[in-house]
Formats: sequence, C-alpha cells, structure tokens
Amino acid sequence: MFPLGQPGQGRRVPAVEIMSSPPCAVLFDRDGTLVHDVPYNGDPAQVRPVDGAAQALAWLRQAGIPTAVVSNQSGGARGLLTRAQVDAVNARVTELLGPLGPVFVCEHDSRDGCACRKPAPGMVLQAAQALGVRPQDCVVIGDIGSDVEAARAAGARSVLVPTARTRPEEVAAAPVVADDLAGALRLLFAGTPA
Repeated sequence: MFPLGQPGQGRRVPAVEIMSSPPCAVLFDRDGTLVHDVPYNGDPAQVRPVDGAAQALAWLRQAGIPTAVVSNQSGGARGLLTRAQVDAVNARVTELLGPLGPVFVCEHDSRDGCACRKPAPGMVLQAAQALGVRPQDCVVIGDIGSDVEAARAAGARSVLVPTARTRPEEVAAAPVVADDLAGALRLLFAGTPA
C-alpha cells in the first residue's frame, strides 16, 4: 500500500473510506485524462498519451479490473468531426495504450439535451452495464467537473486528475483529487505501482 496524503499529491479522503471498497471497474475520460487534449481532434497523428496512462491501464489489466472510456465529442454535432475521425482517433489511443474496453462517445452538443453527454449519467450507466457491474461499483477518472458530475449522477465514485484547463471551482467541488493517474490508482487500490 502507498502512503496517502503526502504534500503535492492531491486532496485525499480517509484511506479507509477509499480502500475499504475498491471499484469493480474504472471508467476513463479520454481527452485530458488518457491523452493530451487537442480540441476537436480528428487526426490520429496528434494523439499523445499523458504521462503514466499506459502504465495505469497495464496495471488495471494485469489486476483484472475492467475499464471503459466515456468521452464527450461534440465536434460531431458541430460539423467539425466525422464519426470516422472520432473512431480513427480512438483506434490510435488503443494502439498506443493497449485495450481500453468498450468506448462510449457522445457526439451531441450541450444544447441537444441528451442523456449521454457528461455531466449527464448516460455513458457511465451504459459502460457499467456493458462491463456487467453496478454503477456504484465503478469509479470515473477525469480531468474536469463534468466527469465528476456524470459519476455522481450515475451513483458512481470519481477521482479528478486536474490539468491546466481544469477550473479551480471544479477542483474545489471534487470529492477526491489526485495529481496523476498513478496517484488516482493509489487512492483506489492497495498494491498499485509507484
């Protein structure tokens, strides 16, 4: 087990609260969480994994923890991306990081009022069902407040891993914050890699 609550490692909840019930599945946001955020990216050549993403996913696969991706991609609704481009980028993410599990994409714009676009719970609920687990047994790891809110709306837990685009109020509102993906996994599971 890794020590929790060290300076510079994000805000922590009590270790016993996190470790007493590790999640049965981990759902990742894509842009800003697994790969660097390139707005409306339809070019697989621009996909660059964030530091530690490959190691985090490899550890989860080795531990037998199923994963999925839940990603807002409003570029489709705005005419900036085709579904083929989104799929090509997702294929490149898989090529670089290994199997991700099912990938759920919401192509709606925020004005569409759909049930899938985060912060709505739709994709989190779909991912849980696809993985055969209850939503409350999942954790969503993302970089902005809508990831945290989607988890909350679905009854799942969340860990916020902030980036430069994460607003201070989103960090303040998040129940659990980690500096990076390895830190998020240390909060959720005993025996994770350093």
